[in-house]
Amino acid sequence: MRGAWTMTLAMVLAAIPAAAQDGWRPLFNGRTLDGWVACNGTAPFTVEDGAIVGRTVVDSPNSFLCTKETFGDFIFEFEVKVESDMNSGVQFRSIADPAIKGGRVHGYQVEIDPSARAWSGGIYDEARRGWLHTLADQPAAQKALRMGDWNRFRVEAIGPSIRTWLNGVECANVLDDLTPIGIIAVQVHAIGSDKTRVGQTIRWRNLRIRTEGLAGARSPDKGQTPQFNHVPNTVSPREASEGWKLLWDGKTTAGWRGARLDRFPAGGWEIKDGALTVVESGGGEARAGGDIVTVDEYGDFELVVEFTITEGANSGIKYFVDTSLNKGEGSSIGCEYQILDDARHPDAKAGVNGNRKLAGLYDLIPPQNLRFSGIGEWNRARILVKGRHVEHWLNGFKTVEYERGTQMWRALVDHSKYTVWPSFGERPKGRILLQDHGNRVSFRTIKIRELK
Repeated sequence: MRGAWTMTLAMVLAAIPAAAQDGWRPLFNGRTLDGWVACNGTAPFTVEDGAIVGRTVVDSPNSFLCTKETFGDFIFEFEVKVESDMNSGVQFRSIADPAIKGGRVHGYQVEIDPSARAWSGGIYDEARRGWLHTLADQPAAQKALRMGDWNRFRVEAIGPSIRTWLNGVECANVLDDLTPIGIIAVQVHAIGSDKTRVGQTIRWRNLRIRTEGLAGARSPDKGQTPQFNHVPNTVSPREASEGWKLLWDGKTTAGWRGARLDRFPAGGWEIKDGALTVVESGGGEARAGGDIVTVDEYGDFELVVEFTITEGANSGIKYFVDTSLNKGEGSSIGCEYQILDDARHPDAKAGVNGNRKLAGLYDLIPPQNLRFSGIGEWNRARILVKGRHVEHWLNGFKTVEYERGTQMWRALVDHSKYTVWPSFGERPKGRILLQDHGNRVSFRTIKIRELK
């Protein structure tokens, strides 16, 4: 009897696909597109030799083949073959709801990028915030894609942690909680009206997923890639080990005071829903609540600040601020990362060659390579100071780079509004300032690590 039962069990197990036995299940059966639906564009998706094949067409937006099922926490693997320089990607935890953005597919995407930039495996927030993790300065990951051959991708999305691998090379490490559940979709990128690119193909096969037993199946974080934390007002354990700390706790005024006060301003600023906001007061510079500054001073540091602006708004993040200067009207003096609605505020056309625009060094150096998420969206400013060297970044892209205290620096200052302040920008330490310019601007995720 026992032998018959054992034989029966063996027959049952043999009938179950191997993937299902070890916790995996297929998302694509290799024969039909059952369980999938086309969204947005008109690029055709077919099944050929056990693979999903997408082909480019003219005059179509990005085209997606989407799962009908949604997924929350999972480990997802697939193979892809790229045969041209066509950009593509695979969506996950994404949204394709006719009631949201007119049905446009949006959300997290693991990038497939055969261009010279080589950011395959990076994480892009499609039709929303843009890049969450590029592969800049990650040469091993940038070399992982094999053109004309099958490539294996792995995505681990467990809670706010999102990590990716390409052919066994770790690529991206992001913490983000904006969308905890959503569809999976493969993408054929738009080519506009370029008929020379019609019919380019991209192929996917062996798409499989597991949603149980994730704790034992997930990969340990060995710190092989940088981690980008997009969860508001938090410092991850890894960030803390790297020296990061919050400059603002997301709830109180601790650590901040008025630039010309020994306490936080009684009015002009509000704290609500995890944001620190300048109250609209008509556009005057430091005339309502006034600027606020950190209680402590900082020298070499890396600073991250998220901000969102209203139409026509003006503000700034200043560093190396000396609050003992400028006892008259206006803002305290320091180097300024400009925050501005370039399209609507007149200051964008003032100054010289655009040196008063968003993410520039105000009145000194114009920004380059801007990636602005838009009015009402959260944008991430990053300021890096190491000795004389300073960089401005916006949403993962460098906009300004300079050396302070040099002959070139002093020439720039001499031709700016700051020429009246001796040794401007050359202090070894200073306070960090958030500017009240009379327009509604909000800040959050204000964190810093001091560099040695």
